[in-house]
Amino acid sequence: MNRREFNSVLIGSVAASLAPLRLEAQTAPRVNSTRLNGHLTALSEFGKNPQGGVSRVAYSDADRAGRAAVMDWMRAARLDPKVDVAGNIMATRAGSTPALKPILFGSHIDSVPEGGNFDGDVGSLAAIEIAQTFAEHGVVTRHPLQIVIWQNEEGGLYGSRAVSGQLTADELKNVSTSGKTIADGIRFIGGDPSRIGEARRTKGDIAAYFELHIEQGGLLEAAKLNIGIVEGIVGIQQWEATVSGFANHAGTTPMDQRHDALLSAARFVDMVNRVVRSVPGRQVGTVGRIQAFPGAPNVIPGQVTCTLELRDLDDAKIARLYAQIRDEATKISAQNQTTFAFRSLHVNTAAPSDPAMRAIIGDGAKALGLTSQVMPSGAGHDAQAMAQIGPMGMIFIPSIGGISHSPKEFSRPDDIANGANVLLATVLAADQKLS
Repeated sequence: MNRREFNSVLIGSVAASLAPLRLEAQTAPRVNSTRLNGHLTALSEFGKNPQGGVSRVAYSDADRAGRAAVMDWMRAARLDPKVDVAGNIMATRAGSTPALKPILFGSHIDSVPEGGNFDGDVGSLAAIEIAQTFAEHGVVTRHPLQIVIWQNEEGGLYGSRAVSGQLTADELKNVSTSGKTIADGIRFIGGDPSRIGEARRTKGDIAAYFELHIEQGGLLEAAKLNIGIVEGIVGIQQWEATVSGFANHAGTTPMDQRHDALLSAARFVDMVNRVVRSVPGRQVGTVGRIQAFPGAPNVIPGQVTCTLELRDLDDAKIARLYAQIRDEATKISAQNQTTFAFRSLHVNTAAPSDPAMRAIIGDGAKALGLTSQVMPSGAGHDAQAMAQIGPMGMIFIPSIGGISHSPKEFSRPDDIANGANVLLATVLAADQKLS
């Protein structure tokens, strides 16, 4: 071998050693299931309630403590987590080709009041576990990888919608379940609402976004399937309805002379159910919160506030249902001389997943010997905000009994590991296929 041939071989060997490791799903490393499920158990201590679940609502002390634990686990996974101006936790793992757009994956750790230990947590901690698995096995991807823990998903996708540019300035005044305004809550967890615009990314800023989540329904368990491949996430629109009447003495005001705001609100609840059920489809409508004022047993309610939420994969259908509900509310007002006023709380745009991302997830599940099916998501997720700026794919694992938003929420450790390994395979495949 002459010197030129020797140098050619040497350069080729060095280049090969520096190239990203190309792995198929069958040969890719597997997550450490014991560590992943151990982290889930540890996280359940933050906001633990007597019912066996958690009340780790966004911007609470439990939320802030849980976020600190998650950042420690990120550091153990050789990541350097940062809190962005919107309050999201972000950590980047460098790729071999920095010019490529990043692949994002993660979820959230905030809960509903008296929630469960798996909603959001599975996807968040699986993302960290995948980063740690890559670090331990020396896996280098072409794209940079960004692991993200979104803030206040349960309250209305506030963290992810700040990044997608859908969050409005007025929404920062909304009061969260913690009692803090969104702006004060963001400050509480280390963000800066005065600079919220800096969190925004535009379409094309990311190569792809993936999220692993529990199904929150019972389809997978009933069909004895391992993996759900989400075809799309429903749009969610919420309003606050204020019914105004006239507060008066409950004992001296005749029934035919009352302007009872609560009576109108009761008719409103029944009407929403009727209107939403009047057309075919999978749309749903809910009045989930109602409060009467002044709230005394011997006073006819003069004002009532309640919420209205509509969900469907078709935003146009939501708009049609809302218009019909408003028309019907006007008729209710005339029945006993009350008025209705509606204020939009927030809008989560319906989001189909990307067909190519669905195919990658399906291939990954098949290569791992797991069964799967394509299915819709009736719940909202941060993935629908990310779908506004890049290709989105979402993975479901079974929820036992179809129970979620409850202390009885449960997913089996093996199902959690399966979902994490499908996510790992999906990230690797997307890294090779996306340019």
